[in-house]
Amino acid sequence: MVLAPVIAILLILALRHPRWAEGLNLLASVISFLAALPLPMLSLQGPQAFWADYVALDPFGAWVILCAAIVYLLASLYAIGYMRQLDEETRLPRFYALFAAFGLTTLIGPMMNSAGLYWIAIELTTLVSTFLVAFERAPEAIEAAWKYIIVVSGGISLALLGTVLFYWAGTFVLGPSYDMTWAALAGAAPRMNPALLLLAFLLVLIGYGTKVGLAPMHTWLPDAHSEGPAPVSALLSGALLNTAMVGIVRYLAIIEAAHPGPLPRTALIVLGAFSLFVAAMFIVRQRGIKRLMAYSSVEHMGIMALGFGFGGPLGVAGALYHMINHSLNKSLMFFGAGSMMRSYETKDIGAIREVGRRFPVVGALWLAGAVAITGAPPFGLFASEFTILRAGLLGPHVWAAMVMALLLIVIFTAFLNHFRIMYFAPADSEAAPMRAVSAWCVTPMWLAFVPLLVFGLWWPEAIWQYFGAIAHDLASGAAVMGAGR
Repeated sequence: MVLAPVIAILLILALRHPRWAEGLNLLASVISFLAALPLPMLSLQGPQAFWADYVALDPFGAWVILCAAIVYLLASLYAIGYMRQLDEETRLPRFYALFAAFGLTTLIGPMMNSAGLYWIAIELTTLVSTFLVAFERAPEAIEAAWKYIIVVSGGISLALLGTVLFYWAGTFVLGPSYDMTWAALAGAAPRMNPALLLLAFLLVLIGYGTKVGLAPMHTWLPDAHSEGPAPVSALLSGALLNTAMVGIVRYLAIIEAAHPGPLPRTALIVLGAFSLFVAAMFIVRQRGIKRLMAYSSVEHMGIMALGFGFGGPLGVAGALYHMINHSLNKSLMFFGAGSMMRSYETKDIGAIREVGRRFPVVGALWLAGAVAITGAPPFGLFASEFTILRAGLLGPHVWAAMVMALLLIVIFTAFLNHFRIMYFAPADSEAAPMRAVSAWCVTPMWLAFVPLLVFGLWWPEAIWQYFGAIAHDLASGAAVMGAGR
């Protein structure tokens, strides 16, 4: 899984041929997906450590890796059709080398068995993806890339400070020098200084929450997602945000092992609810098509934070199910948005009209994705959001569940109103002939839509049991990998 993108990067840089570059990246994504597919099953055999325990596999990490591998494959397929329209033939090898590197960093982050190495992996995702956000070289894209790296680096710096404080707290229990594995931190947490532990957690929550796009640290996300190429936006939203969420969840499991009281979970729930509120307000008045999708990402990361914050079998299962459904759904939405932007040559929602009539197949898939992304049945996000709501109503944070339900109604109405304009509002004048959408762009939309519909109609029992095992591990502190399980 790891070697395929590494070899692809080296060959792309050596050959520097556009068609070879897109083919090698696609092949690497296929191999990575096939290698990631059995990982959840293998992880149930128990945590497995590799390379001097620096890399390890557990059920939670395996699930996040699988989600990232799916998006990497879908985005690589879509990129072939999308990038050929940019008239950037000479720069395509550079793009695909960076794209493969970005996919690689989202895959290795969840495997890091050391809190320090995980921080490095998250920082690598920032460094690589910054160049992809700015790839089209428009002034807005350059500005978005600078904003992205400055805001996220500020957040990651706070996460580093929190990591250092976690290590310092551990020195009073494990001695001045120890391997900072997740298991070592979880095992020592009950004997650590509670005040120091809580301060460290709040720092990593804000730091990695910035990377996840939780409000009010989300300010980089709308610009980066809206200005980067559409396949990059899909990978940012469907893979990168999940990889960053791993750090929050693992640190939450560590601090919960110390029984610090309700503050850690409450802080995560408050950030999740506030993210939903901010997303709802901006979605109502949004005018840019990809910015609309970006604020939808803020919304769904907030929902996921609520699920992990509510905890328990229902909360964790809902959040994990939401993770894969959001990865599929948001890929579909960015693919449709990218195709419409290229066909209409605009990002303005008001200038995109009669999509269904002009693009029957792509329009139908994109509209179905819009219904799904708002959490409407019969799609997967309805099942995951309903499960998270149930978890909230059964726990002590009923207020957050009520806020979530209310804001989801607002988002449902506002989001689909934008699509009403694009599909059913009459065009101001007779439109010029539209550029056809490549089969390379349509195929990954189908590949995202079909499982999204299936997951809404059928929640496989094996997946439910898998989520139950992860929820048990999180509750017991065993979801932090290694010998301390």
